[in-house]
Amino acid sequence: MNSKATAKPSSATDRTLNMYGVYVHAPWCRVRCPYCAFYKHVDEKPDFQKWCDTVVFEWRTRTPAFPGEAHSLYFGGGTPSLVPPEFVEHIIQSIPLSKKAEVTVETNPGTVGLHDLQRMKEIGVNRLSIGVQTFQPHLAHQLNRGHTALQSRSLLEKLPQLDLASWSIDLIFALPGQTLQDLTRDLELIRDLNPPHVSLYGLTFEPNTPFFHALQKGQIREIDEDFWWQQYELIVQELSKGGWHRYEVSNFAKPGHRGRHNEAVWRGGSYCGLGPSSHGFSPAGTRTQNHPSLDLWYSDPLGVTEIPSPHEAARDLVLSSLRHEDGLSLELLKHRSGHVVNAAQLHPLFCSAYLKIENDHLRLDHAGWPLADGIARKVIEALSPVSVV
Repeated sequence: MNSKATAKPSSATDRTLNMYGVYVHAPWCRVRCPYCAFYKHVDEKPDFQKWCDTVVFEWRTRTPAFPGEAHSLYFGGGTPSLVPPEFVEHIIQSIPLSKKAEVTVETNPGTVGLHDLQRMKEIGVNRLSIGVQTFQPHLAHQLNRGHTALQSRSLLEKLPQLDLASWSIDLIFALPGQTLQDLTRDLELIRDLNPPHVSLYGLTFEPNTPFFHALQKGQIREIDEDFWWQQYELIVQELSKGGWHRYEVSNFAKPGHRGRHNEAVWRGGSYCGLGPSSHGFSPAGTRTQNHPSLDLWYSDPLGVTEIPSPHEAARDLVLSSLRHEDGLSLELLKHRSGHVVNAAQLHPLFCSAYLKIENDHLRLDHAGWPLADGIARKVIEALSPVSVV
C-alpha cells in the first residue's frame, strides 16, 4: 500500500458524500477496437466464475470504507453483456443498493438479443448503455466493431418493448474520413430512435492503440481542428433541437434521464471501483487503483490505495466537476482541499466567454464547452492553498 500526505478530511456536512456508486469492470471483448485504451481481454473461454467470486471478495473487503447503500451500480468494460446473467445477478445481490438505485450494464449489439435483455431486467438491471458508435457501415468496419450497423438498429428498435427505466447510446465523431453527411445520417437515426440519453466520444489517439500506431506511421490522419469544431457543434445543435439537454461536455439527456452514476462522479461524489483496472474514491477521501491485468488482480484484488495531498484533491475535483453544467463548487473545493481559485489569473478566460462564476460555482461558458480539458488545466494552474491567499 502506498500513501501520500494526508488531505484535509471531509466533514459530515459534505453533501456529495451521503451516498456512493459502485463500478464493476468486466474486461472481456470479442474483438479489439483500434481506438480503445481501456483494459480489455480477448478470451474464448473466460473464467466468469473466478471473476465474479473475486469481485464479490473485493467488495466485501472494501465494505468498511463504503457504509450504507449505493445509489448506483455500473457494469463497464470491455463488454459486460458477454457475462452470463447469473454472475451479474450474484454481484447485484451482493451489494446493498437503495430501493431506487440505478443499475447499468454496458451492452454491445451483436452480443445480446431481446431475450437476453429481458433476463437482465429480471435480475435488476434498469438501464442499458448501448455501444453503437456509428450506424454507417464503412465507419463501423473501420472501427472493427464486433457488430454491424444493421444489428445496432435492430436492437435499438426493440428496446422500447422492455420498458426500461432508461437507456443510452454511444456516438463517436472525429473519425478519419468521417464526413458531415455521415454524422448527419447518424444524428437523423438517433432522432428517429429517440434514446433517452446520448453519450459522445470524440476520437482521441491513445498511446498503445492500433489507431495511435497507424497515426504514427502516417496510415491515417487526424481531422483538422476546424472540422472537429464543426462536427461537435453540429451534434450539439441537432441534439438540442431534438430535446436532449447537454448536462456534461459529452452527455445529453431527455428530462429525467441523466446517467446517475457518472453524474455523481462529475459532482465529486464517491464510488467504489471493483475489477481489474478500476479506480475508486472513498467517502474518507482515499483513492484506489486496481491492477490493469486479470492475473495480477486475481492475486492482489485491492491494488494500491493512496491518500491524495491537498493539491491533488483539489486537482481531482476540478477535473471531474468542471465538465458538468453545475461546474466547480468553490465552497466544496475549499472545504475538501483547503484550496481556492485565483480568479484574476483566469481573467482572459472570463473575457473570452470560456468561463463564468455563478452562485459560487465556476462554470464553463458557452464558448468553453468544447475546450473543457484545456480550461481545466488552466484552472488547476490557478489553484492556491488558502494559507497563501
